[in-house]
Amino acid sequence: MRYAPVDLSTACWRKSSYSNSNGGECIEVADDFPGLVPVRDSKNPHGPALLIPAEAWTAFVTSLKGQS
Repeated sequence: MRYAPVDLSTACWRKSSYSNSNGGECIEVADDFPGLVPVRDSKNPHGPALLIPAEAWTAFVTSLKGQS
């Protein structure tokens, strides 16, 4: 599925709750995009972001919770 270009310049990013202050491998997500979950590397905030369909993101997070 292809999506129209998404303007992320006003996105409100939040860091993963599993991230720590040691500068490790962290991701950030933005919540204000219906149907999509933008994901980026917190160490490279001006780099590219992945646009994940919301249903796929929910399935991914659910599967991770089942492994803990």
